[in-house]
Amino acid sequence: MTGVYVAAGSNVQAHAHLRRAVEELKKKFPGLRVSQAYQNAAVGFEGEDFINLVAGFETNLSLERVIDELRRIESLCGRASNAPKWAPRSMDLDILLFGDLVATLPSATLPRPDLLKRPYMLGPLADIAPELLHPVSKKSIRQLWAEFDRGAHAMHPVALDSE
Repeated sequence: MTGVYVAAGSNVQAHAHLRRAVEELKKKFPGLRVSQAYQNAAVGFEGEDFINLVAGFETNLSLERVIDELRRIESLCGRASNAPKWAPRSMDLDILLFGDLVATLPSATLPRPDLLKRPYMLGPLADIAPELLHPVSKKSIRQLWAEFDRGAHAMHPVALDSE
């Protein structure tokens, strides 16, 4: 079994789309762990605030099969396959870590480079996997989060069941 951690974010009907994405992930990956959800300003473009969380699960599926499943869930949440990168989105599901895999592939760079740069990825990951070791830095997620400069990008906890 491989431990997989996925960042989920939305700024278009975010509460509803994140609830749907978590439901779908639970169906496909029993034992899913989900972090607190956080609201934060859009990064890279002007737009509505995002709500982000991280989900973790164990799977025997290949990386490509997991990516296919994430794209299917994005589509169920209304994301077009050709959606621009720096724009509002109904659902964005990105693999942060796939076991200890360190690789640059056509489908993904792992671990995801943004993980150590974006509080809305690292903070929620620290919620559910604080003792996990980052495969490149060899530091725990707890330590990486403790060392992170959080002042540059504020996040606020939110409940997904609120609108």
